[in-house]
Amino acid sequence: MTAGHGTLVLDGRGIKRSFRRNTGEIVHALDDVTFEAARGTLTALVGPDGAGKTTLIRLACGLVSPDAGTLEVLGFDAVRDAQEIQNRVGYMPQRFGLYEDLSVQENLDLYADLHGVDKQVRTERYPRLMSMTALAPFTRRLAGQLSGGMKQKLGLACALVRAPELLLLDEPTAGVDPLSRHELWQIIFQLVREEDTTVLVATSYLDEAERCGHVIVMHEGKVLVQGPPAEVSRLAEGHVFVVDPPEGQTPRGLQSRLLDEDGIVDAVPDGGRVRFVRRDDKTDMSAYLKASEAMPVPPRFEDGFMMILRERDHSKAAAMPDFAPVTHAARDAVIEVHDLVRMFGNFTAVDHVSFEVKRGELFGLLGPNGAGKTTTFRMLCGLLPVTSGTLRVAGLDLRTARASARQRIGYVAQRFSLYGELSVVENLEFFGSAYGLTGEHKRRRIREALKQFELEPLRELPSAQLPGGFKQRLSMAAALLHEPETLFLDEPTSGADPLARREFWRRITALGEAGSTVIITTHFMEEAEYCDRIAILDQGRILAQGRPSDVRKLGRGRDGRPPTMEDAFIAIVEEARSKGHGVLSGAA
Repeated sequence: MTAGHGTLVLDGRGIKRSFRRNTGEIVHALDDVTFEAARGTLTALVGPDGAGKTTLIRLACGLVSPDAGTLEVLGFDAVRDAQEIQNRVGYMPQRFGLYEDLSVQENLDLYADLHGVDKQVRTERYPRLMSMTALAPFTRRLAGQLSGGMKQKLGLACALVRAPELLLLDEPTAGVDPLSRHELWQIIFQLVREEDTTVLVATSYLDEAERCGHVIVMHEGKVLVQGPPAEVSRLAEGHVFVVDPPEGQTPRGLQSRLLDEDGIVDAVPDGGRVRFVRRDDKTDMSAYLKASEAMPVPPRFEDGFMMILRERDHSKAAAMPDFAPVTHAARDAVIEVHDLVRMFGNFTAVDHVSFEVKRGELFGLLGPNGAGKTTTFRMLCGLLPVTSGTLRVAGLDLRTARASARQRIGYVAQRFSLYGELSVVENLEFFGSAYGLTGEHKRRRIREALKQFELEPLRELPSAQLPGGFKQRLSMAAALLHEPETLFLDEPTSGADPLARREFWRRITALGEAGSTVIITTHFMEEAEYCDRIAILDQGRILAQGRPSDVRKLGRGRDGRPPTMEDAFIAIVEEARSKGHGVLSGAA
């Protein structure tokens, strides 16, 4: 597979790059990597955490040099001509450095100054950037007051302030809601189509990679495949099926059991059914086809991607975790929210929100950036006082018993919030003590957590040096040390790769089957399919709630296919914004 026609903007041959961790371990970030990208193309870098995507992008923008091999960028040698390359490329790292106490306009001016963009070029460039990003009405607003999606668009505008020949984007849509993600990609497509910009983008969203002209699949520092996405999809031709779950079983429950089968490459909930990829036609499907018939379906890029990774190491998904059962009474409501309001001065962040979550239920709270999800979460966890309304968790009134309620819940924050300078085991010891665990009980729970989350080999590594998927495991392990009845997860898979997300959901499924109650926010709309019920918020109000299968019907499918959860999400939010907010009823 090759990059196609046109002058090569990126041409790497036999690149190697290694790093030494604080522990002394040598990490081979790039191991004999050869890749290319042609002018005016949109190329996606995909692969699990630790694949080498960020290192490759940093090499391409002249920030680091290869240990061996050659890399030419825009015809310049990446080692000898690093400054020439930096003068010609735009780079947007995972956490773009906006100055939150400066306005939108001031951020643009600052980056224009740093890049030596003169006033005449700014006069021509700024209106174009404001039009592309729809930030023109907000030029005086402080960057710190923008929503997550608007911050990403401002970061992209700053990277484009000098009209680069090559644009390098490292996870530009991580943590961004579907509407903002759609808008960001429209800007990227426009740059490629109208300005002939060459774009290299690392992404955790495989549907984004599927829309690119060229993909590079990486794993453990090596390039496994590169070429058009359709060629990757074809690797799974004849291997992909959908099946209805048997009576009394949820799609996520069937998915977890399918992943335990030797011949199954991948399985995900999909529109109330389960989509799975089998290794070959010799796979015995009798174990899970008792009440249903599997139907073949056309492959997607994601299916081919999983085939590549599983064939690479002949591995299968990690075994279903084993969590101790939570003892409780009948499936009564463990969380009761009625007319919940939270004000910040004159701003209403949460506006008369009501919902209930039963014991053992998995409930999804979805919405655009700034919808009020995290504020609602913080009130549910007793971290933020309620302005008005009633809020009960585990039978306790959060307005009068916040400290008591916190002892019965676990909370994983939106961003990694453990102590980076402490090792894995030191973090667990600290949080165990914070939750009141002592002596042998605390030591036993830490041993169990290290085993359940497969952290034992990394126990002495500073948590700041963990790959993203392992940071998420550690956050969950710490939140579960005191065996809470209810677990709150605030965008826990943001920026996580597809393999890490599958491992995460296996653990959540196991917790649910053990009787735990789980409430989660996510921007991956396909993850809503794992939930028993969902609610979609915007501007502090609930627009729709019910079972995923019912909420999905409120969307509009494209190209004659049934609507996806992302279609429904976008349709619900856009309709509410156009007409003024009103609640759309899914089945309760």
